[in-house]
Amino acid sequence: MKRCICLLSVAIGMVSACGARPGMGADLQAQTRPMLYVCNQEEASISVIDMGTREVVRTIDLQTFGFAANAKPHHIAAEADGSFWYLSLIGASKVLKFTGQGELVGQVDFETPGMLGIHPTEDLLFVGRSMSAVSPPSRVGLIRRSDMSIEELEVVFPRPHMLVVDSAGAFVHTASLGENQIMTVGVEDQEVTFTAVEGRHHVLAHGTISRDGSWLVVSGELTGTLLLFDASAAPTMRLLGTLDVPARPWHLAFTPDQRFVYFGNQGANTVTVVDVDGWEVAAIVEGDGLAEPHGIAVSPDGRYVYVSNRNLKGEYRPQRASQAGDAPIGNVVVIDTNTRTIETIIDVGRGPSGIAIVPGQ
Repeated sequence: MKRCICLLSVAIGMVSACGARPGMGADLQAQTRPMLYVCNQEEASISVIDMGTREVVRTIDLQTFGFAANAKPHHIAAEADGSFWYLSLIGASKVLKFTGQGELVGQVDFETPGMLGIHPTEDLLFVGRSMSAVSPPSRVGLIRRSDMSIEELEVVFPRPHMLVVDSAGAFVHTASLGENQIMTVGVEDQEVTFTAVEGRHHVLAHGTISRDGSWLVVSGELTGTLLLFDASAAPTMRLLGTLDVPARPWHLAFTPDQRFVYFGNQGANTVTVVDVDGWEVAAIVEGDGLAEPHGIAVSPDGRYVYVSNRNLKGEYRPQRASQAGDAPIGNVVVIDTNTRTIETIIDVGRGPSGIAIVPGQ
């Protein structure tokens, strides 16, 4: 089913850029090499990891910017040159804009924001809804990154969560948590196409697309299923196959060679490696540190995969103990893609969720 709609037709508000909190930017040195940014959802902070030393080099406390302890930072997206990065706050219902040095320079209201996606050439940031929102508006957000003004796009189906932007910026894909439907939006022609998935209710939670735009892989959280779509003729998509995987497949990421997809399994405390060419499970990574895996990122050279672990049940015992009575802290595991084993465990804050590599400037 197709219907034409203007992506930027209904303005619902605009928030101008705001200044950084006094003193924050001056305390942070210019970032000269890529860093891994980790959302600590249960403590309103961001852990910044030096990918070379594999150490947390600083922690950005969102409460110093005036946000509450339950702001719940969820997902991060960064400019290709590292000049700015963007953060969704579920609890505060805002999307924030920071400089590479950690200065807050813009924000906009958006009810229970979740996943973020940057358009590679246009001045657009796409935002979906959090899974924790019970009855959120059936709309996704389109933010103009330069001034953080926002408009919303009606998606018809309930609870749009998954958000995938192809590398060419031609299409944006989102999916419903409540129905087996995927919506593909053509950015240039503003045409909307729906793809229905037959069978069981999957809860289409997350997705990733190959660099050449040929394959879209979507996780079915409820059924423990991976779905592979031929996206080469997008917006028309054809389901090529499904694959049973360990419980609750979560955030997914392609390796740079487009051969493998990595993702954590929140219900099994494992990371699954799928060979897309053969459409089969190539390996399952197990080990200490894997405890409710959530976010994922792949190093630019494809050598390492980084997975955040929420550890809300305390199944992982960190190297540094939590204070008495505190909730357990989470971590990021570093997986060597050659051996498919965990090489390093990096302790972070409480409830780490989305992660992203922020390039140096």
